[in-house]
Amino acid sequence: MAKDRSEPDLDRELADLPPDLRWRDWMRRIEAVLFASAAPVAREDLARVVGQGASVDLLVADLAADLEGRAFEIVQVAGGWMFRTRTAYAPAIRAAADVGDQVPALSEFDVAVLAAIAYRQPITRDGLKDIFGREISRDLIGRLHARGLIGTGPRSPRRGAPYTFVTTEQFLVAFGLESLGDLPDREQMEDAGI
Repeated sequence: MAKDRSEPDLDRELADLPPDLRWRDWMRRIEAVLFASAAPVAREDLARVVGQGASVDLLVADLAADLEGRAFEIVQVAGGWMFRTRTAYAPAIRAAADVGDQVPALSEFDVAVLAAIAYRQPITRDGLKDIFGREISRDLIGRLHARGLIGTGPRSPRRGAPYTFVTTEQFLVAFGLESLGDLPDREQMEDAGI
């Protein structure tokens, strides 16, 4: 969302409306912004379309309650909110869109590499090699990068200054995480043999 643009004609306060209609209008504004955005929308961005006394969190909660029983929902991911189709409808979407195998599923090893990057970021290919005991192919890194799940981080301070890898906002969205703090506890995963 554009961060520095404001619409001067937007009446945020809606003081001429009764409180219940004002609240309903603020909810619809938030709904419109979320509907128009392909990425999570931060609280600060949503706050720019409602009045001073409005609680974005309560408005989003009321909007989510309105959507109960619908094919889509509001989810909180990557520091904001976005619409997402409920998983129960994924087969219908795939059938209607005929996406077939266009979006390849991640292999178990791909997910393991993503987890290593998420927990140890920023990490180099050599760091991944130390974890897995084998070279991680440029092809795998390229596929994860092309899907927007990882990006390049700061250059390593080691000799040759190799690139490091970090997870992206798309990683958080793809796995339904609000932040990296929502990753499963590493010690519990190690205790489980993962």
